[in-house]
Parts: sequence; structure tokens; C-alpha cells
Amino acid sequence: MAQNRYKATVAGQTYTIIGQETKQHMDMVLALVNEQLNEIKDLSPEITAEKAAILLAINAVSDQVKKQEELLQLKKHQADLKRRAARSVELENKIKKIEAIEAEAKSIMQQNGQNNAQIRNHVEAQQVVNENRKREIQKRAANK
Repeated sequence: MAQNRYKATVAGQTYTIIGQETKQHMDMVLALVNEQLNEIKDLSPEITAEKAAILLAINAVSDQVKKQEELLQLKKHQADLKRRAARSVELENKIKKIEAIEAEAKSIMQQNGQNNAQIRNHVEAQQVVNENRKREIQKRAANK
């Protein structure tokens, strides 16, 4: 990526900064730096520029550490949400399979003239389907 040269003024001192950030980004960063330096100097008028810069650096690194911790927490939360979403899809697929088995069982029972028979749960539905498949296999074996 191209390197940008940027003339910066911090606390009355001019610096040349070389980096990949845009001018808009650097303008915003420098405005914040100057604002925070002025706040530190307003709170402690006797402080030297060097000590103010050190305090500002400590504050900036502290903020950075907090943001990194927040980012790690968000990444963990995102991973948890992805796991939950995958589990949700898995459960939806199982429900669809159960519904398909129940529909097949009802169809088999209707074909066998058992229109009023009730299927109480998916285990009973699977048993109806399994018994029907077993009969079909036995019929094929008998016809050979």
C-alpha cells in the first residue's frame, strides 16, 4: 500500500508522519491529541510538554487495552452466536425430518384404511414407516 506523508502540528511542534492512513483520519487523530494535551495542561498548568505527552500516551494505551479486551469479548460472543445458529439449523433439520416421517406414516395409515388412527409421537411414526418398509421388502423377496 502507498505511504502517505503528513505534516502534523502537535502542541505547537511540527512533525512529518509517514503512514497509510488517509488525511481525514490523521486530521481527526491530531485534533484528538491536541485536545487531550490541552485538557491535561488545563488540569495541571505546571506540567511540562514531555510529561503531558507521557500521560497522554498512558491514557491512549489504557484505552487501547480496554478496546482490545472488548474486541476479544465480542469475538467470543460472536463465536457463541455462530455455534447457537448452527445448532438451531441442526434442530430445524431434525424437526423437518420428523415431520416428513410423520407425514409418511399418516399416508401409510391412510393407504391401509386406518384414517382415524392417531400417531402420538415421532417414535410411533417411525415404527409405522419401518413396519411398512419391512412388509415391502418381504413382498419383494416373496416375488423373486
